[in-house]
Amino acid sequence: MNAYPLTVNFDKALGPVKPMHGVGQPPFTTMNEECFHYLTEAHIPFSRLHDVGGAYGGGIYVDIPNIFRRFDADENDPASYDFAFTDWLLSALDRAKCEPIYRLGVTIENFYNIRSYRIHPPKDYDKWARICEHIISHYIDGWADGFHFNITRWEIWNEPDNTLPNFGNQMWTGTAEDYYRLYAVTAKHLKGVFGDRIMVGGFASCGFYALFDEMRSPDNEVYIDYFVNFLKYIREENAPLDFFSWHSYADTEHTRGMARYAVKTLEEYGYGGIETQLNEWNNAPRRQYRGTSYAAAQAAAMMMAQQREGTSMLCYYDARVGASTYGGLFNPITFTPFCAYYAFYAFGQLYAMGTEAECECAAPGVYAMAARGQGRKGVMIANAGGESVCLDTGLYGMSLYIIDSEHMFEKMPWDGGKVTLEAYQTALILDGEPL
Repeated sequence: MNAYPLTVNFDKALGPVKPMHGVGQPPFTTMNEECFHYLTEAHIPFSRLHDVGGAYGGGIYVDIPNIFRRFDADENDPASYDFAFTDWLLSALDRAKCEPIYRLGVTIENFYNIRSYRIHPPKDYDKWARICEHIISHYIDGWADGFHFNITRWEIWNEPDNTLPNFGNQMWTGTAEDYYRLYAVTAKHLKGVFGDRIMVGGFASCGFYALFDEMRSPDNEVYIDYFVNFLKYIREENAPLDFFSWHSYADTEHTRGMARYAVKTLEEYGYGGIETQLNEWNNAPRRQYRGTSYAAAQAAAMMMAQQREGTSMLCYYDARVGASTYGGLFNPITFTPFCAYYAFYAFGQLYAMGTEAECECAAPGVYAMAARGQGRKGVMIANAGGESVCLDTGLYGMSLYIIDSEHMFEKMPWDGGKVTLEAYQTALILDGEPL
């Protein structure tokens, strides 16, 4: 087998390793944080809190109607709020050293157009903004016997553009203009109260699939129009936008194209340089991929690919411990990690080092990235293609760890130099013990 060169220059710094290994939903079952240590061990920096609230008009965590249960109550009275369960969840994340990205809004519902409970526009936008203010104040300023957590990012709603055939809109029963106004009212109010102590953003776009002929559909085209009209509206209203969030369930290269489009469009409308969050993604969202080498390699490829784009951070959907098709990191029966978790663990090693170093590899289907710092050097490699590949790394005196369905970040015998990765294997080459 011919060997492809893997060229690494640890002396050439490219910039910081970005937080590409965040997750959506922490790995918990009801009132159980026994898996939260996995967040800490993988240096996972962020957990986006969406779909943790409970759909169909119920639930106990995070969502605005779960905390402020009667909209007609006095929003200035601490007795109007029920923080109990969300306090527990955010305290557990704080113990795990994982910062929440707090979605101000509701959990997805309205499946099959049966009934919508809580995805309607608020009947008083200004009051809704003040309710959000008090929730933020509870968690960062100690209001109502609260906390002083480090929670910087506050996202206004989720996927108001989420319209699908046979489903209707699962997140927002109002018009696009209704959402734009809710965003503008809330963002202006929150920034007026908290200033630069917090970041406000949105709108958790469904994504930009219509950029590609093979994915184009009338519904997907709506998503692009929604994005552009949102930017026009908030620019005219002079509403703050500290970050823009968007989603993708496409493969690595299509998502790469979406990232470039998002950055370019933001620049065109005067929002160049703001933080861009791909804060809901999964490029193997099928039941048959759970626990497979394929899922691990695709996740690793996505994180390394987006590191090279203008994207500021990623949050994988998701890290829940349950039977969801999307919950690709943990076995819902044993509560132990699938091999895909170790792709996040491996990237976390690079993140903990801090500085990306030059790394190039032209092998088909292979993604590679190097980092240095904290007295360590490392190279992560994902063979996301369907064929085995031999790489000539030129690296010696380092350790080789393999990730696949049979190897959960397992240290392998290796003398350095060439390494062969089977289809959908992921590797981390490290110059010492994991951090």
